[in-house]
Amino acid sequence: MKTKGFYLSLVMALAVAGPVNATKHWVATWATAEQVVEPHNCPPPPGLQDNSIRQIVQTSISGKTVRVKFSNEFSRDPVTINAAEIAIAATAGSSSDIRQGTEVSLSFGGKPSVTIRPGELVTSDEVTFPMGERENVAITMHLGEASSTSVTGHPGSRTDSYIATGQTSDFSNAVSTAHWYIINAIEVKAEKKARAVVVLGNSITDGRGSTTNMQNRWTDNLSRRLLANKKTRRVSVLNMGLGGNCILNGGLGPTGRSRYPRDLFQQEGVKYIILFEGVNDLGGRGDATEKAKQIIEVYKQIISEAHERGIYVYGAPVMQFKGNGYYSENHEAGRQQLNQWIRTSGYFDGVIDFDAAMGNPDDPAQLNPKYLFENDYLHPNADGYVQMGDCIDLKLFEKKGNPAK
Repeated sequence: MKTKGFYLSLVMALAVAGPVNATKHWVATWATAEQVVEPHNCPPPPGLQDNSIRQIVQTSISGKTVRVKFSNEFSRDPVTINAAEIAIAATAGSSSDIRQGTEVSLSFGGKPSVTIRPGELVTSDEVTFPMGERENVAITMHLGEASSTSVTGHPGSRTDSYIATGQTSDFSNAVSTAHWYIINAIEVKAEKKARAVVVLGNSITDGRGSTTNMQNRWTDNLSRRLLANKKTRRVSVLNMGLGGNCILNGGLGPTGRSRYPRDLFQQEGVKYIILFEGVNDLGGRGDATEKAKQIIEVYKQIISEAHERGIYVYGAPVMQFKGNGYYSENHEAGRQQLNQWIRTSGYFDGVIDFDAAMGNPDDPAQLNPKYLFENDYLHPNADGYVQMGDCIDLKLFEKKGNPAK
C-alpha cells in the first residue's frame, strides 16, 4: 500500500520536473534553403512518384528528441508521404546504408502518412531518436503522389541521395543523385542554452568547390569548431546558401530579400545571423555601386528585424573575384563600397572578414591562388573552406542577452 509520504514525494518530483522541462525548446540542428528545382537538377528515373528516396544529412548539435520538417513550398502539385523513417546513416553520403536497429518511424498528427499541398511545410510528430554531434542521419520517404518535374528541393546538396523503385527499404540497386528533395530541417528538443547560427549566402556558402559526401563546406568547419569549444558546444549551424543566388533580382532561387523572412526567421532557436551574399548581384549587369546601395538597404532591414527578435547579426564582406568574368573596375568599386559599409557602418554586431582572410598577398583584389577551385577566381576549394571556417572568432557566438537596438 502506498503511503502518504510516497504521494508527497511524487508531487514534489513533478513540481521539480515541470520547470526543468519548461526550459526545453526546439533548435534546428540541420536545415537547408529551398527553391523550385531547375529541370536539369530534377530527380532522375525512376523518379519520385510511388517510389522511395533516402537522403543523408549531417547535423550539428546532438539531441534525444527530434522532429523533421518537409516542404512542398515551391511545387505546383501535392506530395504524399505514405511513410517515413529516420535512422543513423552508415556514411556521410557515400552509401545508402543505415546502422541496423536505429530506424524510427515518423508520424504526422499520429498518422503514418501525410499529403503536403503546394506552398505548405509540414512538421512530423516528435520522436525519441538519440543523435550525436555531427551525426550522419538518413531520412527515408516512401512516396505516393509526387511530381519529378515540379519539385521543392535543394540542388546543391554536395551529398548523394538514393531513389529506389517502389515502397521499399532496400536501396541496394538505388539510383544516386547529388540533390535533396522535400526535406527541410531536423530539430532537436534542447536545453535553454542551445541556440543556432543561420547563414544567408550563395554558392560559396552552399559549398561549390567542397567535396561531395565529405561535408566540408566552410559552415561545416565552423560547426566542428563550435562543438569543440566549451562555451559554444551547444550552438548549431544552419546553411541557407543557394548556388547562383542574388539579393536583389535575378539569379537562381528566390532572391535574398524575398527569402530571408523564411530562411532566417522561421528557423527554430536562432540567436545569430551571418549575412554573406552580394557577389552575384555586384558581378552582374548594371552599375555595381548602385547595387551596393540597394544591398545595404536590404541588410539594414534584416538587421532591424533581427534585433527586434533579439538576434545578433554579423556581416561578411564580399570576397574578391579579380580574374573571374565578374570583374571590372565598376564591379570592384561596388564591392569595396559594400565592404566598407559592412566593416565601418556600425549596423552589424560584428564582422567576419573572409575577404581579409582569403586574399592573395600580392594582389588583395584576388583570391589566394592556393585556395582556388578550378581556377575560376570566385569559389574556394576545400582548403579554402577550412581557412574560412578557421578565421572566424568563436567569441561572436558566446554572446547571449539581446543586441543593442
